[in-house]
Amino acid sequence: MRFLIGLILLAFPFAEIFLLVDLAHKYGWWLLFYLVVIGFLGLQLIKGEKLLLSAKMMQSLSAGDNPIKTMLGSARNMVAGVLLIIPGVISDIIAVILLLIPISKPSLSSANNAQYQETYQPRGRPSAKAANDDVIEGEYVEIKEDFDKNPRK
Repeated sequence: MRFLIGLILLAFPFAEIFLLVDLAHKYGWWLLFYLVVIGFLGLQLIKGEKLLLSAKMMQSLSAGDNPIKTMLGSARNMVAGVLLIIPGVISDIIAVILLLIPISKPSLSSANNAQYQETYQPRGRPSAKAANDDVIEGEYVEIKEDFDKNPRK
């Protein structure tokens, strides 16, 4: 099995080069244009994912979702961006397939998932709503200070 994986990893660059040379003979400068545009799109995908990662994590945590799903989605987009930057048609096809596969919920055991849901309570969300949340009760005291006579230090 190790031998087969090693053979595939060694054959991949040769297949990419062979396909690039064949496509260059058929399409000429259009292939170079394609590689530059796809490389730029891969770079933009990585930059955008890097900027949005913390916002996605905060949104996932505030919604009470499992953050592993968000991290897997971001890692998938980063790997796809790197594959798009690598010049080659096979790596671009792998990147597009990777981007099209939806990320499902992580396969945690139901006991672990239930324990996570019970222990995690996001901030800002009360566990039970008030019966009448339109009324705010409280007392206040108005304090008037003369700032000219009694300045604060």
